Amino acid sequence: MLAAKAENRRTDTGIPRVAMVQGEIPEHQLSAVYDPMINLILTGSKTMTVGDRTFRYDPATYFVMSVDLPAVGSIHASDTGAPYLAVSLTLDPTIVAGLIRDLPVNVCSTLFGSGFSVAPVNEDLLDAWIRMLRLMERPDEIAVLSPAYEREILFRVLQGPLGWMLRDIASPDTALSRIGVAINWIRRNFAEQIRVEALAEMVALSVSAFHRHFKAVTALSPLQYQKRIRLLHARSQLIAGQGSATSIAFEVGYESPNQFSREYARLFGLPPSKDMAKAMRDLHVA
Repeated sequence: MLAAKAENRRTDTGIPRVAMVQGEIPEHQLSAVYDPMINLILTGSKTMTVGDRTFRYDPATYFVMSVDLPAVGSIHASDTGAPYLAVSLTLDPTIVAGLIRDLPVNVCSTLFGSGFSVAPVNEDLLDAWIRMLRLMERPDEIAVLSPAYEREILFRVLQGPLGWMLRDIASPDTALSRIGVAINWIRRNFAEQIRVEALAEMVALSVSAFHRHFKAVTALSPLQYQKRIRLLHARSQLIAGQGSATSIAFEVGYESPNQFSREYARLFGLPPSKDMAKAMRDLHVA
């Protein structure tokens, strides 16, 4: 049922915040800034790399990303040849906070930790996902039942080993939520020069603590994070035909087109012109 409706790109399901994807996905589409989400693979597997950290996950596990992160991914069909098929729930901090307020026990958050990780799926979490996805065949029931199923999915994750991630994104004074404020600023102003001291002051952390927490959450330094955002934005513009490599390099904040080309090739494996040609071939094949 899902495979018949999913496409090899992010596909809306009609259920708020729930999307799916299947099949071979062009590599340039997997290199992106990912929104905070819970991701569950139904068939196949996926490798996700953020900074210097790489996770591979499959139907036995689920993936949580608690902040906006620039990542590079690759997907793999199952051993039986079944195509990759996955679903995701975009996290809404307001909904998470409301659920936490309703819980009878207030569990303390961690001081800081990674903004993404993988954990084993249990039967209760999988059952909640199945009931949510069945709503695709019963669209008249979505408005009534999807909020309850969403809360149950979040509740099951809160009970598991990655629950602290959800608690932290819904708690305004945790290190993770403070780093989230800095991340949002960088995403909005990625073409500008940034001062780490100003970002640290913005989130009320010392410069050393800000660096430490930022790297723990994102696997990148603040400047590396900005660079990834710049390069991913440039790549999407190039593939969309919105300018030349030189004009886009200046637009995303580079002062030297040569430096842009070198750093682009270091991240994506090819210089801009060759990468754009490969992306066009991938799109044609898909």
